Amino acid sequence: MKKLLFLLTPCIIFAQSFMTSNIPIPKTYLQNLDPFTCNDRCMKELLQNGQIFSFLAHANKKLTDKELNEARTINIAVLNLGSSNTGTKLKIALLLPYNKIGKYASTTTNATFAYLMTKSNSFMLKSYKINKEDIANLQQALTKIETDGFTYVIAPLTTQGVNNVIELNPQVNIYFPTINKKDVNSFSSSLLFGGIDYKKQSQILLRQAVSPLVIFSDKSQTGKKLARYQEEEFLHPTIENNEIMSYENEVSVYYEDASHTEKKKVLKYFLSKRTTNLERYLKKNEDIVNGSFFVNTPIIKTGMILSQLTLYDANATNILSTQINYDPLLLSMTQYNDRKNMVVANSITKENNVLIETNSLLGNDIVYDWINYTTTIGIDYFYSQITGEDREYKIDISENQMQYDIELLRPGISKFFRYTPQKE
Repeated sequence: MKKLLFLLTPCIIFAQSFMTSNIPIPKTYLQNLDPFTCNDRCMKELLQNGQIFSFLAHANKKLTDKELNEARTINIAVLNLGSSNTGTKLKIALLLPYNKIGKYASTTTNATFAYLMTKSNSFMLKSYKINKEDIANLQQALTKIETDGFTYVIAPLTTQGVNNVIELNPQVNIYFPTINKKDVNSFSSSLLFGGIDYKKQSQILLRQAVSPLVIFSDKSQTGKKLARYQEEEFLHPTIENNEIMSYENEVSVYYEDASHTEKKKVLKYFLSKRTTNLERYLKKNEDIVNGSFFVNTPIIKTGMILSQLTLYDANATNILSTQINYDPLLLSMTQYNDRKNMVVANSITKENNVLIETNSLLGNDIVYDWINYTTTIGIDYFYSQITGEDREYKIDISENQMQYDIELLRPGISKFFRYTPQKE
């Protein structure tokens, strides 16, 4: 146990600090002294008996058995074992606006590090911190990155930061895990986008919507953008009969599309952070009865909305939400009766057990957290470009944008499960 703790120490230290050190992380090499061969059955027995080092001594190459090879890869990463691979050293830079992205400065670094840990190549991972995403700070950081010899960069920037990078037109390959290309205007072949397509998710969800459509959004840029997407998709063609009603910091916008034989109605409510009571919108409101409710709010606010839809007998036909509410907290902080008619769109559809477990060791989540997931997709793509090896995630790329599948899910009693859309 002491030996194992000693071997794990470098990984733990690296996970907690992102400062680059000139001292290389020590590696352990295993030599197979067993004169006998060991087949798959033999190696499974070694694992079951806890003989990890004996197993790894025999498993010195990629194994055909998927389960055994996953165990091999995870243990090599955890124990920081040396490899016979003498291929090109990978150099990956991280451009991190700490003040803008908060915790993701650490988690995207962990996601990148966790991926590289599972590979046999040596690598250099260096973080470049910027305080602001303005032209001057970005120019200075990108110049430093190029001077240091990095040609592949992962940059979890906001829309403003990405637009400034596009204006600078740097001569390095940059992957943005936070932004979808639809939200910016880029023609550069060296800029790659990995953000979730909220518009496409909204379009697919709205196929399940009925009139009236009641949209609850927060006042963030994302919330306002989603409300606009959903409004435009639900009401076709041109919006008519626009009526605006103000309630202190909230605004409700009522639209009616008179061009259709069957009129469609949309009510939009933008909620402030301090809003905790929806009585004025929901209680005895005949305009929303049997409608579809689209929720574009963070998980805590969403829980409040779901409970009050039940409290005030809104009798919702269904409740729709994008990736924002694909979160296990939804299952633990809401009552099943409040969420039983909810449908959530999800684009985290590819799983890799080795990377899930390795991230978990660093306290990282790539199962539900979409930015950590898209960061992993990006480093996987860069790794393939540098080494020529096959990608772990077979995700199509079109015009420099990752094209994620979209599935519809229902939050059940203890887990999310596949939702089968009703036939039109």
